[in-house]
Amino acid sequence: MNQSATPEDGGLIRFKAQLSYHGGKFNGWAKQPKMRTVHSEFAKALTTVFGESSDDFAMRVAGRTDAGVHALAQVLHFDISPERMKRIERGPDLISRLNSLLPADIRIFSLDVAPPGFDARFSALYRQYRYRVSDHDSQRNPLEADFTLWHTRPLDSEAMQDAALRLVGLHDFATFCRPRDFGTTIRDLQEVRVVRTETGVIEIWLTADAFCHNMVRAIVGALMAVGGGTASADEISEVLAAKSREDMFKVVAPNGLTLMKIGYPSDDKLAAQAIVTKVQRQTIDDE
Repeated sequence: MNQSATPEDGGLIRFKAQLSYHGGKFNGWAKQPKMRTVHSEFAKALTTVFGESSDDFAMRVAGRTDAGVHALAQVLHFDISPERMKRIERGPDLISRLNSLLPADIRIFSLDVAPPGFDARFSALYRQYRYRVSDHDSQRNPLEADFTLWHTRPLDSEAMQDAALRLVGLHDFATFCRPRDFGTTIRDLQEVRVVRTETGVIEIWLTADAFCHNMVRAIVGALMAVGGGTASADEISEVLAAKSREDMFKVVAPNGLTLMKIGYPSDDKLAAQAIVTKVQRQTIDDE
């Protein structure tokens, strides 16, 4: 880890961390009073190393996962002053020290001084999620139960893929989002793939510039309705166009959902991307 980079942002040193976590025992990412969240656990570890911070070290995450949702490759940044950096001049490196303080269901696998202009949330080009469903026709592996929805009936994965294509593109996804004050539900859903693995488990891969609250799980619920024969691809198009929360399909359980990847531009375009995103999405709360 290079700690000699030129301090930015008012003399602060910005770090980029990539981490994984098992979301089963967390009440989501965002810090909440008297609740166990990924944010609160990470902030606690940083406080132990660097001392108290009134703003949790300006920590910002790429995707604010909901309660029970997992992450394979979450990204966040935090800012440390040069004075605080003196606390780690001796002893274990920072990634080892933080991992020793974090609970077993969170693990940092990469930690570096961030490139100039990097913002974990606003510099991101896309977020990619995967949802796993084990239906009647698949093998049920108990070791994957924490990360897979078990569904009792067979699903037509080809019909689900046909319906998924109706959602791709820039749309108002109000039908599939839990509304929030002063936010927009317009998103660019860049790709949706429905594939059946060798063991028969259905994986639904979704990539978008950002996701609204509950958007992924609501879309998966709609696709499962199509796969189960209780809805059609045409109906998916109709409810999308309706932009009505009343027409929303069932939001599936969170345990099958994992944040798989955050995409960023090259280092020389990070600052420009952050500016563009802030202008376009000033009032959006990402999932």
